[in-house]
Amino acid sequence: MKPETTQQQQATVAVVGLGSIGGVAAGCLAGAGRHRVVACVRNSVARLTLDLPDSTAELPLCSLTDPAQAEPADWVLLCTKTQDTPAVAPWLDRLCTPTTKVAVLQNGIDHVARVAPFAKGATGVPVIVYFNGERLAQDREAKLLHVRLRQGADQDLLAADDDAGRAFTQLFQGTPLRVGNSGDFVTAAWRKLLINAIASPITALTLQRQAVLRRPDIQELCHAILGEAITVGRAEGAKLGNDEATRAMAALFTFPPDAGTSMYFDRAAGRRLEHAALTGAIVAAGERHGIATPINRALLPLLAAISDAAGKS
Repeated sequence: MKPETTQQQQATVAVVGLGSIGGVAAGCLAGAGRHRVVACVRNSVARLTLDLPDSTAELPLCSLTDPAQAEPADWVLLCTKTQDTPAVAPWLDRLCTPTTKVAVLQNGIDHVARVAPFAKGATGVPVIVYFNGERLAQDREAKLLHVRLRQGADQDLLAADDDAGRAFTQLFQGTPLRVGNSGDFVTAAWRKLLINAIASPITALTLQRQAVLRRPDIQELCHAILGEAITVGRAEGAKLGNDEATRAMAALFTFPPDAGTSMYFDRAAGRRLEHAALTGAIVAAGERHGIATPINRALLPLLAAISDAAGKS
């Protein structure tokens, strides 16, 4: 498909947060060579190594470490963890104008509402991330970063089927990432939340990668967590079928047993967890609708205690 405008062909794309998701997104866009990609990071990165499923790319990368250096961008890809959104307000203040599109590549629901207070009237574009990214290594002295892309399901990113969502899809044309559009983004977001609601807490609490999800007793726990989340999601307007739990488990099993989750990597690194946007979102929605969520509610303080301890270290 031919791009609609020259601006889309030569967009300036600022990637805020160069972790597992941002690193893969920046690498895929830089490798395609259609856009000017700028990474907004704490530590400067000059070269990025991107491990793809069938190859490895070595890519030069432009990075900024001070928001004062940033200029307005056509696109901002917000790839920080949900709990870190307020911390990137200085970046958004410099990068955003009313004509900017801010693609929110974060877990959970309510993507646009989470970012709107900091986006200066820019258009929020909620994006669901399905690919498994992993930050393998960083050499801060040499300004090198190494990330890996693992692809499991039949798509890697999903945006709404509207003008902004379709523009996001076009942004990634010619890259290894498979981007789709959904006419029912609420349902799609809840389906992704179902996956995160089991994989993230369990891998973080056990400090094991996704192999732990193959245990029969853990699978029984997963189905109980999902049962609560599905009931709440339906009350929130998601059109979730009777096979949603089976679908969520099947989606996880498309990734290899040694794949991690973002929450697993955060706990292993002693970082705060995004439990509030995952398990917390299910519990909060249950409270809004008067629906009991005892298992998710039991997991929440355990995750909060881990996160709070990391925040004090």
